[in-house]
Amino acid sequence: MLTPPTPARRSLLVMSAALLSASLAAPAAAAAPAAVAAPSPSTSPTATPPAHMSTVGGARLGEPGTQADLGSGVPVLPKDVTARSWIIADAESGEVLAAHNAHWRLPPASTLKMLFADTVLPRFPRTNEHKVAASDLAGMGAGSSLVGVKENHTYTVHDLWLGVFLKSGNDAVHVLSQMNGGIKQTVEDMQAHADELQALDTRVLSPDGYDRPGQVSSAYDLTLVARSGLQKKDFREYCSTVTAKFGSDEIRNTNRLLSGDTDVPVYQGIAGVKNGNTSQAGATFTGVAERGGHVLLVTVMNPEKHEHNEVYKEAARLFDWGFGAVGKVKPVGELVPPKSAVRAGARPGATSPAGQAGGTGSGGPSSKPVAAEPSGDRARGAGIALAVAGGLLVLLGGGAFLVNRRWPLPDLVRRRTRS
Repeated sequence: MLTPPTPARRSLLVMSAALLSASLAAPAAAAAPAAVAAPSPSTSPTATPPAHMSTVGGARLGEPGTQADLGSGVPVLPKDVTARSWIIADAESGEVLAAHNAHWRLPPASTLKMLFADTVLPRFPRTNEHKVAASDLAGMGAGSSLVGVKENHTYTVHDLWLGVFLKSGNDAVHVLSQMNGGIKQTVEDMQAHADELQALDTRVLSPDGYDRPGQVSSAYDLTLVARSGLQKKDFREYCSTVTAKFGSDEIRNTNRLLSGDTDVPVYQGIAGVKNGNTSQAGATFTGVAERGGHVLLVTVMNPEKHEHNEVYKEAARLFDWGFGAVGKVKPVGELVPPKSAVRAGARPGATSPAGQAGGTGSGGPSSKPVAAEPSGDRARGAGIALAVAGGLLVLLGGGAFLVNRRWPLPDLVRRRTRS
């Protein structure tokens, strides 16, 4: 059950009454910039950023080095960011505010679990139970992060997802993958979903992000995946949970901007998303945070500085810059819509793949009013019913991919605990 929040944490995120509308009658060719993959088909990470990378999201995002337009009134980018690749984007509009080697293909570590969740989470109701067999836990890599799933024990899908998000449990990932038809099937499903999202830098070889030769993603792709996952109510809940019960143990989220650490304070407005660390990938992190009515996504991959919690420190600096620059800086690119949305003719920034909303096993579109819920809007199949202040209900037809300010981002939900 939820631990009641303190009065100081009862602030609610300001709801936006200005709704995005999809231009469904527009030709698909005008809906988004052409998705141009990297010139080289190689998926092996390089020692230095390639001279030419993918131009998905804009030509500047395919250029090596830092891309930013620092005009009048825009703060100077932090100088002490050593990550090989990073990106700062407005989660609502999809505008990329600044980036550094955004399409550099690098090992993603456990941030790839965001793609696993975005692909598999909608397929099983959270109340479903599964008794773990020995075969469910076979094939995990040596030194895998574990939540403590035990053979012959029965777990709910809800508990397994908490294990995935809070402890980055490869054991929980393997059990859910077996429920999904096996590791091979799940990898194929994840790759197909990455392609649908236009995450074209991503090659999936393991569902848990464990190092595999040739398994790569990019800061741009991970940000696309996070934005897609955050459309789902259950995804938002799990990635914002700080502590929970798993069996007889209490588990705590390893995302230090969410849960805090001795040298990293909890970041104001943080609400997820996922961290990772392997010997090949180094430290990786994608986060979402809200401040002053703006929702930003930041991804950081492999800081060259190897101090304790460095990936979180650098992400916090980039968030700080983003919140100071949003509304002032000229974007250098955009987060593109999924392919199905382009085919439907919806405009960038307000588009959606059909059937991606949800994550709770709910059915098709609903024509009935849906009351506002504390944890966000309800997505229903091909449409999203959005309740705004005063009980106004607007149905966005054609499967609008809407990132809006009714995400559960305030401290009230960020401090969520489960028992």
